[in-house]
Amino acid sequence: MGKTNRNTIFLENAEVLSHQAFEGGQYILRVRAEKCAQHAMPGSFAHIQCDPLLPMRRPISILRVSQKSGWVDFLYKLEGQGTRLLSTRKQGDKISILAPIGNPFVPHAKHPRPLLIGGGVGLPPMIFLADRLRKIEGACHPLVLMGSEVPFPFQARPSEIMVDGIEEDVIACMPLLDDWNIASRLTSLRGYAGCYQGYVTDLARQWLDHLDENQRREVEIFACGPHPMLEAVAALAREFGLPCQVSLEEFMACAVGGCAGCIVEVKTPNGPAMKRVCVDGPVFDAASVFQS
Repeated sequence: MGKTNRNTIFLENAEVLSHQAFEGGQYILRVRAEKCAQHAMPGSFAHIQCDPLLPMRRPISILRVSQKSGWVDFLYKLEGQGTRLLSTRKQGDKISILAPIGNPFVPHAKHPRPLLIGGGVGLPPMIFLADRLRKIEGACHPLVLMGSEVPFPFQARPSEIMVDGIEEDVIACMPLLDDWNIASRLTSLRGYAGCYQGYVTDLARQWLDHLDENQRREVEIFACGPHPMLEAVAALAREFGLPCQVSLEEFMACAVGGCAGCIVEVKTPNGPAMKRVCVDGPVFDAASVFQS
């Protein structure tokens, strides 16, 4: 395990506080895990024991935390045996979690116009990051663009925040972000009301095209989602010459750097290197992972 991760990952017997089911086989799980809540950063994830009879844990991104109350939210989607077992856990149950794991997103003050792009189960780190950014005194609130081809795990509503460069009929937002005074817009190919009918990167390009040169220089992109989406985001960042950080989704066994089962090739000043998504990531500079 990398030195930067020593003494920062905790094993907790977390109590299930609530467990909500949404369309598309999606769930939001809230647990009491005080150490994770205190130390998690946007981009962190947990390695969760889905059931006592299933030894292999599952990596799940952190959606939100409350440092004061000690709870942590996770959004996940039914994919296999592990998440199916996890979906049966009820209020009051105890779940073993290893968290927080990984290097987080790192915003830079010289780019005060953050663009957050999330797709599918890549939405949680973007919401967590938006929550942290809004609490930075004097910082610009981000624009959050989210895409999904299944119903969103929340009841979308028309936004009360107008966004220059985005058509007025593209108005569906995540209510929580609107309540935080953070502009968000939703995209899908499924024809959902108020959503942009296309890929999330197409809407991002439309917004970037609207900015003048000085405004565009202030943009930094943060993204999490499926590999093809991240590849498209990285290409978009290259097109506009923008810094971009991506959180990779990868299968993993131990999640603490021991098994090297989640390695990816990353470009470094000394040439290509194999990095572990769990502890060297999951956040990487997009240009180091996705090359033209």
